[in-house]
Amino acid sequence: MALFFCGNDTATAYNVDKGILNNGCFVDALNLIPHVFLLFITFPILFIGWGSQSSKVQIHHNTWLHFPGHSFRWILTFILLFVLVCEIAEGMVSDRKMKTRHLHLVMPATMGFIAAITSIVYYHNIETSNFPKLLLALFIYWVLAFITKSIKLLKYYNHGVGISQLRFCITFMLVFLYGSLMAVEISVIIFRKYVFFTNPKKVKPPEDLQDLGVRFLQPFVNLLSKATYWWMNPLIISAHKRPIDLKTIGKLPIATRALTNYMCLKEAYEEQKKNVRFPGDRPPSIWRSMYRAYGRQIFLSSTFRYLADLLGFAGPLCIYKIVDQGSKNNKSNCTINETIFKKGIIGNNTMNQAENITFTDVYFVSSKEFLEDAYVLAVLLFLTLILQRTFLQASYYVAIETGINLRGALLAMIYNKILRLSTSNMSMGEMTLGQINNLVAIETNQLMWFLFLCPNLWAMPVQIIMGVILLCCMLGISALVGASVIALLAPLQYFIATKLADAQKSTLDYSTERLKTTSEILKGIKLLKLYAWEHIFCDNVEKTRMQELTSLKSFALYTSLSMFMNAAIPIAAVLATFLVYTNKESSVLSSAVAFASLSLFNILVTPLFLLSTVVRFTVKALFSEQKLKAFLTSDEISDDGFRGGETSLNVETCKKHSGVHTKAFNRRQPLKGQLEGYEQPLRRYIRSRETEDVSVKVTNGSFSWGSGMATLSNVSIRIPTGQLTMIVGQVGCGKSSLLLATLGEMLKVSGKVYWNKEPENEMNQEITWRNRNSVAYSAQKPWLLNTTVEENITFGGPFIKQRYKAVIDACSLQPDIDLLPFGDQTEIGERGINLSGGQRQRICVARALYQDTNTVFLDDPFSALDIHLSDHLMQEGILKFLREDKRTIALVTHKLQYLTHADWIIAMKDGTIIREGTLKDFQNHDVELYEHWKTLMNRQDQEFEKETEGESQTILERKTLRRAMYSREAKAQMDDEDEEEDEEDDEEDNMSTVMRLRTKMPWRAFWRYLTSGGFFLLFLLIISKLLKHSVMVAIDYCLAAWTSQCTSQNVSTVTDKIQQHHYKMWYSILCSVGIMLCLITSLTVEWMGLTAAKNLHRNLLNKIILAPVRFFDSTPLGQILNRFSADTNIIDQHIPPTLESLTRSTFLCLSAIGVLTFVTPIFLVALLPFGVAFYFIQKYFRVASKDLQELDDSTQLPLLCHFSETAEGLTTIRAFRHEARFKQRMLELTDANNIAYLFLSAANRWLEVRTDYLGAYIVLLAALASIAYSNYKDLPSGLVGFGLTYALTVCNYLNWVVRNLADLEVQMGAVKKVNSFLNIESENYEGTMDPSQVPADWPQQGEIKIQDLCVRYDPTLKPVLKHVKAYITPGQKVGICGRTGSGKSSLSLAFFRMVDIFEGKIVIDGIDICKLPLHTLRSRLSIILQDPVLFSGSIRFNLDPECKCTDDRLWEALEIAQLKNMVKSLPGGLNAMVTEGGENFSVGQRQLFSLARAFVRKSSILIMDEATASIDMATESILQKVVMTAFADRTVVTIAHRVHTILTADLVIVMKRGNILEYDKPESLLAHEGGIFASFVKADM
Repeated sequence: MALFFCGNDTATAYNVDKGILNNGCFVDALNLIPHVFLLFITFPILFIGWGSQSSKVQIHHNTWLHFPGHSFRWILTFILLFVLVCEIAEGMVSDRKMKTRHLHLVMPATMGFIAAITSIVYYHNIETSNFPKLLLALFIYWVLAFITKSIKLLKYYNHGVGISQLRFCITFMLVFLYGSLMAVEISVIIFRKYVFFTNPKKVKPPEDLQDLGVRFLQPFVNLLSKATYWWMNPLIISAHKRPIDLKTIGKLPIATRALTNYMCLKEAYEEQKKNVRFPGDRPPSIWRSMYRAYGRQIFLSSTFRYLADLLGFAGPLCIYKIVDQGSKNNKSNCTINETIFKKGIIGNNTMNQAENITFTDVYFVSSKEFLEDAYVLAVLLFLTLILQRTFLQASYYVAIETGINLRGALLAMIYNKILRLSTSNMSMGEMTLGQINNLVAIETNQLMWFLFLCPNLWAMPVQIIMGVILLCCMLGISALVGASVIALLAPLQYFIATKLADAQKSTLDYSTERLKTTSEILKGIKLLKLYAWEHIFCDNVEKTRMQELTSLKSFALYTSLSMFMNAAIPIAAVLATFLVYTNKESSVLSSAVAFASLSLFNILVTPLFLLSTVVRFTVKALFSEQKLKAFLTSDEISDDGFRGGETSLNVETCKKHSGVHTKAFNRRQPLKGQLEGYEQPLRRYIRSRETEDVSVKVTNGSFSWGSGMATLSNVSIRIPTGQLTMIVGQVGCGKSSLLLATLGEMLKVSGKVYWNKEPENEMNQEITWRNRNSVAYSAQKPWLLNTTVEENITFGGPFIKQRYKAVIDACSLQPDIDLLPFGDQTEIGERGINLSGGQRQRICVARALYQDTNTVFLDDPFSALDIHLSDHLMQEGILKFLREDKRTIALVTHKLQYLTHADWIIAMKDGTIIREGTLKDFQNHDVELYEHWKTLMNRQDQEFEKETEGESQTILERKTLRRAMYSREAKAQMDDEDEEEDEEDDEEDNMSTVMRLRTKMPWRAFWRYLTSGGFFLLFLLIISKLLKHSVMVAIDYCLAAWTSQCTSQNVSTVTDKIQQHHYKMWYSILCSVGIMLCLITSLTVEWMGLTAAKNLHRNLLNKIILAPVRFFDSTPLGQILNRFSADTNIIDQHIPPTLESLTRSTFLCLSAIGVLTFVTPIFLVALLPFGVAFYFIQKYFRVASKDLQELDDSTQLPLLCHFSETAEGLTTIRAFRHEARFKQRMLELTDANNIAYLFLSAANRWLEVRTDYLGAYIVLLAALASIAYSNYKDLPSGLVGFGLTYALTVCNYLNWVVRNLADLEVQMGAVKKVNSFLNIESENYEGTMDPSQVPADWPQQGEIKIQDLCVRYDPTLKPVLKHVKAYITPGQKVGICGRTGSGKSSLSLAFFRMVDIFEGKIVIDGIDICKLPLHTLRSRLSIILQDPVLFSGSIRFNLDPECKCTDDRLWEALEIAQLKNMVKSLPGGLNAMVTEGGENFSVGQRQLFSLARAFVRKSSILIMDEATASIDMATESILQKVVMTAFADRTVVTIAHRVHTILTADLVIVMKRGNILEYDKPESLLAHEGGIFASFVKADM
């Protein structure tokens, strides 16, 4: 068809006799001028200027700036684009109604559309480079466009075109929009003064953008980037090149930082507090504070949600109109009356014909006519979908951001409260560590989740009401039937949800119990293997696991019921509605009504089901708020304590000058510098005040822990300045309480506490935070931070090398530090490195010594140290380092031999002071007490002599540490093996290989998981899923066929009615089958998940239990426990629902694409670009999402640790006055976690917006293709509805495919880790001999022959024993000695085949032990280990887990071990409970229990591996005596660390580096003076 600009319908098309402006075509041509002008001006600037610039270097966001009216301009431009699209569409519809093509109807609007896009791109570039002068071009454009559109509107009005014509309305809208944009431009000129003014205004970008560390740009980007998360592109794409870490995501913007939000929430909370004047007043509420602080954001999120929900109804309505049009087209092809063309105008025109033809020689479409055009509806559906999804994602984003901000604020509030918590609250058990952890980890999250979901609370009822109204309009009263089906089943859904929560709780309880048992097994694995008890304990774990699985079964059942109801209820509701509707008289179900109703029901089901979840979360949030309120109003430290305002110092300063909080969040430079700034000068000033005689003074003080009873009464003491004060007394007399009372930690009942007020030389009044200086305090119970050794000692102070070294030496820490893998940079409590009590105590003392404070309080620093270390610490640390520096020292101790060094002594008894003074004062005035002290001193001196005889406790601690380190030598290797487990063949160590592995799905782990569920269940799952989705498609196809038949003919004849009945029957049957299949698939998924979890855990447990002991030496306990805790939890509870959701959404999308291809085959062509886009979106998102999830998890743990650390070390932090520093650290950790979560949320929105737009694209293509087919190929209207309904489901489920895929990939990491442990080698439990061939009483004699024995821990390691030969006769007592690492313990392990015997053999009573089954061998020998191990359970269970012995035998064993009386005194006797690790018994008692255990097993061979190492001299002598008498007739091999213990042995073996050097009776060896044994004995003396 020929193209003409003005058309060629009439001869007057180009007639300008009445004036150019009276010809409509020329007016349209005039409208082209502004658009052409803009394109002509801006394109050179854009392509030459910014094009070249952006290609070289990206403009950094620190030049970004929003001009005045920024957001308003973007909104106006979006509306302008929409109106221009409507103008183009209107032009096309008008054009179709005429004979020839009229380009002037479409071309100006098209050019206007291009110009509008150019204008916003141009504006964006000018704004980001902050160059407003170039905006002049836009100003001229808006003026020209406004003028030309106004002329057009005026001419329409003059020629009688009115509001009933759509083109008049569009033109009016355009005049308004161009005018508004012109006004915005004028406001920029006025504000920035960039033109027409002499002094242009200089404006800086926001503070956040000037800080290059801020990379979270959502608040600062333009509206389009905000809506589509375009600013996330660089991050998500870069994740493909290198992993995302905290450095990549940078810092939080000021508005989202925890500090800003804390200030905001605190202000709202404090304001309420002020209003509470009388006891009856309403207490401050967290809800009201939340509303005040975040009401605006909640309102914004809710508004977006309302808009999204209302736009959501456009889908069904458009489907209704499109299908309706299709059915009308099928019935009759309407012809257009040609008289329309002869008279162009519609309506009553009073104008003369000549004028009419000159100006309005075109067809004018009315709004009704326009909206009835199917193509217009298709485009409208596309645009509303885009808009709806954008609003929905915006609502989610705002809600999530607000939730995260609230959580940050609540955490800061809780932390502030913890720092002010009364110590009595903690000590009296009113506030436990567990409760605080719950507040942090659970309650704050509940409130955060409530904010995420709260827009649903008020949006859902509106959505439900709207949906029901629309259904009623379409289906009449029948719609209420379907709605009531959904409504009636909603409470059932709520009931299932509550049951699910209960099941989860009981699962958690069993899981905790199982973990406790597993942890015990792993800690005592060496003993279990040596005694061949691993299977008994393994059964215990399995028993608990079975209870857990029972609980998991009900969890799985309720989960599958919930999933079933989600899928089945819409089917049931639709079936019920349609049956009622068609059974009513004269009701015919048309395709349009059927498929529009179907879409409406799909919309309606979501809010009704989500409502139960939202209600549940709301209830939880209410409880959480009550707990938080109770915590925030609990007792604080009294105001007359020193801390009145100190804790809020940091926050207040930040509030006053905005400069501080930007620095505060620079992770590289925390507030440390600032804090030192205000503490250091004060300290230096103090140090000169040496003349002051008293540092602390208490007069007539009574102090209580808050229970009402005074713990300390009538206390009057003084602590002299610059001297050593010792506080002594019996255990529990209140020595520690006295220190804490002076520090202001106790509740003061009466009296006064004075601290020396440094600046004036006088005693100050009551202590307040301002004048009580920092005190270096070392608590009785050591408290360490989860950080490096160095940071624990410097404790936030500056690192001064000389001072640090002096402190390390004074505390004898160097040898311990040398053993750590990274020296003093080793993290404590990380990577399985745990220090002993003594080592922890010394680090705490070192911290107190290192601090540059005037006063040092040491609370029983010697309690966990041996005599050598105590002496060294006293001499070097306290007397030399502290006292010579004239520091005031208060020392609580039981070591009375140090009293001679004290300048001042305070003696206490039962919470009162007996006397204070110098030692001479006591000698003169309290002779009895002095004599008592003297006796105790002598006793301690004897102990000192005794202890010097043997190896000291410290040496043993270091041995333990060395063992721990030695056993970790292979750890790095193991880790690498884990990582490489699933990697494919090529192992080039370059970035691309790494990235390829990161982007790949862990298919091997996925297959392992599926096969663990069993092939039958896997087959059932696949078949049931395929069947279910096939039936779902069949249901809708049946509906399409049924309704098409209804639409195409009137149902009048009997045959038609029978056919109708036939369709109804088939539809009902298919629906019933569909509902059945929904139940089967949901049950199958959960059943398969449960089976997989059960099998994986059982295999893992068996593998670990049967692993060789070297595996436990080289793998940290925490790593193994993680497999049983976090990883097992993911496999148990997280993978099945994710798998179900993934398969459901994938099948739904695939079936939708299948249906669309079936309805309109041309759709396949359009699928190619969709497929390419979808592939890249999911590929990039998966990698970024995985990184961000890991970041979120890894930043959460340090935050929770910091809270529990603070609560545990509260007294130390407050004594040091380091609250500000700890608060700063908390804010940093909170922000780190929040930014990871914010980025994860933004990444999810990024994905959803893109997949939603792809879904909208599919809907548009499907609609256009369906309309074209129905117009030209007579496609039944039912199939049009069928296709469009499925196209809409793609929109809903596409993002879930990717998100579930990403989640599953992360969760499969757990399977991968478990799988790596399933490949470890087991010990060879089978021997060459059959157990029945071994005599029942073997070994009867106890004869041992060691023949040319070579032993190694692993085939990859060097031998630890080399060609050892020895012969031990029955009943002989043998002692083995040698230095650490000489192979003594390796020899003892060789008897039990715990190490690899690769040459030679050990023959016991004529049988080579290598031929015996392991269980038989180990069950016939006895051993007592150096570290006594007890398990939780009864004493009976600990002595005889196999339950083979009689009570008499057990009592006999206890009697031999000197424990009978002690056990008898316990409630329950043999059934008395042992706590975890045997903590309710002393180390000595535990060692004696180990002896009793060895005696219960009547074995003729006993091996003692350094069994007396960790016990005192008294217990050791008992043990030696027992061994000599009770085991007189048995062979005893003793590995000795104290040589004097084997002087009475029959035979002594001296070893060195895996070889036997000396082998003889002890007397003979002692006679040989130059021998090694003789030198050992000499050194020991």
